[in-house]
Amino acid sequence: MAVKIRLRRMGAKKAPFYRIVVADSRYPRNGRFIEEIGYYDPAQTPATVKVDAEKAKKWMSNGAQPTDTVRSLLKANNIL
Repeated sequence: MAVKIRLRRMGAKKAPFYRIVVADSRYPRNGRFIEEIGYYDPAQTPATVKVDAEKAKKWMSNGAQPTDTVRSLLKANNIL
């Protein structure tokens, strides 16, 4: 089972809002997930990002792989 830390799209049409979730890589983008660890709102200026650093580090130490976008968000918030 490959566990990923990735974005889950929410919000209205053409007004995206993302939740940062831990999910099995076999599940669909907006489908089942294991745990929600934060959110990302690119519509605001500047973009809002809130991540529970402890949960993110715990999942990565257990083998979860962040996607490229989530990795850049984590680096921007000094979590990686």
